[in-house]
Amino acid sequence: MDGVGVAIIGYGLAGSVFHAPLVAATVGLEVRAVVTADPERRRQAAAAHPGARLLGTADELWDDLSGIGLVVVATPNRLHAPQTIAALERGLAVVVDKPMALSTTEASAMLAAARRAERVLAVFHNRRYDSDFLLLRELVRSGRLGGLLRLEGRFERFRPDVSAGSWREQTGADLGGGLLLDLGSHLIDQALVLLGPPQSVYAEIARVRQGAAADDDCFLALRFPGGATAHLWMSDLAPSVGPRWRAWGRRAALEVRGLDPQETHVRAGGRPGDPGFGEPDGSQSAVLTADGAALDLRLPAGRWGDFYPAVLAAMAGEAPVPVGGEAGRAVLAVIEAARRSAGTGAAVPPAAAQ
Repeated sequence: MDGVGVAIIGYGLAGSVFHAPLVAATVGLEVRAVVTADPERRRQAAAAHPGARLLGTADELWDDLSGIGLVVVATPNRLHAPQTIAALERGLAVVVDKPMALSTTEASAMLAAARRAERVLAVFHNRRYDSDFLLLRELVRSGRLGGLLRLEGRFERFRPDVSAGSWREQTGADLGGGLLLDLGSHLIDQALVLLGPPQSVYAEIARVRQGAAADDDCFLALRFPGGATAHLWMSDLAPSVGPRWRAWGRRAALEVRGLDPQETHVRAGGRPGDPGFGEPDGSQSAVLTADGAALDLRLPAGRWGDFYPAVLAAMAGEAPVPVGGEAGRAVLAVIEAARRSAGTGAAVPPAAAQ
């Protein structure tokens, strides 16, 4: 067998769409085991990865790790910490889907396990590789905005009915459900990449749909040293969707509308490396405004395919981990502060890392 064998634990949306195709498209990685108890998902995994072992539980994987060097944890959020720690203790590298865990306490335990095992622990914040964020990050880095004073980010959609088949919508926030842990993790991570750790967090967290078990409409305001602010929205009940990004500095402002097309490409059978994968498909627009003049910008191709090659390089000691566990814990610190803020109605500082 050539390359590093990968075991994917969980084959729902995260495992089947966001992880397995990217692993399979990475030279040097091979999907050799898929863990799922669902019969239909087992059939899908068998068709997509005919050489992989199909297992019903993580315990079956732990009993036979032959040929496996990397474990992808793509299970419900409440299982992220215990399954990640179990894999690290067995000497395996781990990619864990976002959010890294349910709390900073769990995240710290995962980081400690990675240090003891001297193995790679990466968090799958794939939205760092979205076309819109790549454009925004480059404009900030190059100075074309004149710094970054205000950042507005949104993940909004209109899903007025709670999905009976979604654990994220049927599970309370204490067990990993809700938008703040889901889409909020992406928005918070992106804000921290651009602006660093915030000094205060204000949040409004609500359940607005009938029958919602966890938060489905949230707003966060983050204030950073030096006065920059980030306003972040996530909602399942937004009949009118706002811009994906609005960001401005002292010279110019960027507004992006529409979502990165890579998920659509993968669902249609596309893979990184295919001609046109991640390229703009007309569903997004980007406008840079400076000195009263608006300039349409072409969005770059999204690069989800960069993540797993970077993980492989980190495992070989040739590059840093693309998104380390410390970044995942920093996101959870903001989420915990947001919950405290929503309970008091006041802005609060995130807790220091332990």
